[in-house]
Amino acid sequence: MKQEQIKTLIDALATSDLSELEYSENGSTLRLVKRSALNDAPRRATRQASRIPAADSQDQATPAAPTPAEYPAPLYGVVHLQSSPGEPPFVQPGQAIKAGQTLCVIEAMKVFNEVHIDHDATIAEVLVRSGEEIEAGRPLFRLMAQG
Repeated sequence: MKQEQIKTLIDALATSDLSELEYSENGSTLRLVKRSALNDAPRRATRQASRIPAADSQDQATPAAPTPAEYPAPLYGVVHLQSSPGEPPFVQPGQAIKAGQTLCVIEAMKVFNEVHIDHDATIAEVLVRSGEEIEAGRPLFRLMAQG
């Protein structure tokens, strides 16, 4: 198998709903497994946290403050917080963001993967520095649910 084929398979798995991919060619087998089952748990918790009622029905006078939720890295690589050096960051603390907006880019195996938010939120804190090497599942941002 050629390195380019392997990269293509990795990209195909990363952009699909599959959790595993196995490819065989000329007696060699490559098996790729997403760690997304582990990485999606914090994301699901973030989405669920945004739907939790703000306060108990007995205490309507002072609504509970929203709790920040962490947004994890979907894969291992080098995180880039701006499109190129000298450019403004994709997002900043205090900024309201919309579903589909780019949060950062993660470079893995010379492939640049945009990381998009899947729900509206506000950036509470940026937890990484541009150029930093990160592990999959590491928190990148703290988000406050909107609404």
